[in-house]
Formats: sequence, C-alpha cells, structure tokens
Amino acid sequence: MLPYATVEEAESVIGRSLTAAETLWFNYSATKSDYLLYCHNIVFLFILFSVVPFFFLFLEFFFEKSVSPYKIQPKVKLSFSETLHCYKSVMRMFFLVVGPLQLVSYPSIKFIGIRTSLPLPPLWEIVLQLCTYFIVEDYGNYWIHRFLHCKWGYDKIHRVHHEYTAPIGFAAPYAHWAEILILGIPSFLGPAIVPGHMITFWFWIALRQLEAIETHSGYDFPWTLTKYIPFYGGSDYHDYHHYVGGQSQSNFASVFTYCDYLYGTDKGYRYQKKVLQQFREGLNNNVEQNNKVD
Repeated sequence: MLPYATVEEAESVIGRSLTAAETLWFNYSATKSDYLLYCHNIVFLFILFSVVPFFFLFLEFFFEKSVSPYKIQPKVKLSFSETLHCYKSVMRMFFLVVGPLQLVSYPSIKFIGIRTSLPLPPLWEIVLQLCTYFIVEDYGNYWIHRFLHCKWGYDKIHRVHHEYTAPIGFAAPYAHWAEILILGIPSFLGPAIVPGHMITFWFWIALRQLEAIETHSGYDFPWTLTKYIPFYGGSDYHDYHHYVGGQSQSNFASVFTYCDYLYGTDKGYRYQKKVLQQFREGLNNNVEQNNKVD
C-alpha cells in the first residue's frame, strides 16, 4: 500500500510531477495492500492458461487448411474432448497447487525486495531486469530439466509432462505437482538476484507463461516475433524434445538454446534437421531432373 494519501503528497515526496503511468499506478494501488497486488498473479495466470492456448485451438478447428502447413506433427490431432481433458487437468493443478503456492509465497517476495512504491522504474530498467530473469531462469531450468530426465526423475515426476508427445498450448503447464514446485525455484532466482518493482514481476510471470504456451503450441509459424530473438528455441525446438520423449537427452532449454549448445545437448536435434534438409534437397533434385527429362 502506498504511503501517500493524495497525488500531490506523492509528488511532494518524490520531488516532481507524476508521469501518466505513475498516476495510473497511484490511482489503482494506493488503497490496495502489497499482498493483494502480489496475488494479482493468480488472476493473470488463470487468464493466460485459459485464453492464450485457445487461440491455437481456434486456428486448428476453424482454419485447419490454412495453418496445417505450419503444424509440426501434422499426423497428430487431439479431439476437442481430449483437449478439454488436458485443460481440466491443468485447472485442477492450478487450484490445488499453483494458486495456493502464490497465496503462501508472498513473504519470500517481500523478503527479496519486490516493491510497489513510487516512482515507477523506467522502461529500460524493466527490460534489462526481464532479460536477466529470462537468462537466470533458463540456466536453472536447464539443469533441473536434465535431472528430471534421469531414470528416477522421469519415472516419478517428469513423465506426466511427456504424456503429450505432440504438445499443445494447454499442455504447457501440464505437469506433476512436484515438477510445478521444483520449477518454481528458477523462476524466483532472477527476481531474488535483481529485485524490481511489482509491475516488472507481473510482466515476468506473464511473459514466461506466454513463452511456455507458444513453445508448446505445436505450430511453427514463420511470422512469430520470437523468430527474431537470438538463441531463442521456439516451438520446433521444444517439440523435438517431446517427440523423442523419455529417452530424450536433447533440447533441455526452456527458452534460449545457449545451454544446449555449450553442453552439447542439442546434437540429436541438429542431426535430425540436417538429415531432413538433405532429404528435402534430394527430393527437389529428383523433381528438377524429372522436369528436364519431360
């Protein structure tokens, strides 16, 4: 809760006029507790888990012919009832694990120094912190993911997430309850190392889930903005990991590919892409030769 009763009082303490964004923040957050503001994440996650994957489902059911060339595993198509079952499972875990975890984890957020006060951070600071969060989370997630692919970790925990060998957007958070708890650790490492404003934390939680949904979408659209992010894995990269399944020792990266490259755990994927490229070139050459003969 902000320690100011009016905008004028806030401006007097800060020593300047509030920006438009800061005025909006004051009007929205002045009478709300920090705990309530933190719990907004529950609403954000519920909306993201429910609405964003529906976009890909909408494309698949109503624009199947248009998007089918971009479907990574075109032979696999879940029925609406199967997709609904996945969503119900995710929501069950959301209300039993994710939501309660958000409710009880506030003290840790307060401890690491996430603030709700004025002034708001400048845009460059938000962007720099978000980049840091992604890099830190990616590194921690990589090693936890590798651990979950050892025999014990996979059989006891991670196999649940791999039930979808052709992932869909709704299956991004589909996992064993223990995996949800374990993978929450690297998500908090970045904010713990570089604590920022609550708005930055909101952006972080939302963007990380948007990335996970897009990566699990099962579609590799050429116009996706993430195509232009250096070292970004994307849906095709992660889809290979699900396709190989439990025996996969490749493509552990959650967001970026630098860990897979450094530790040599992308060789299977690169080999497959090379073989497919050679196969396509061979087909094209045969077609050209046949055209010349004709």
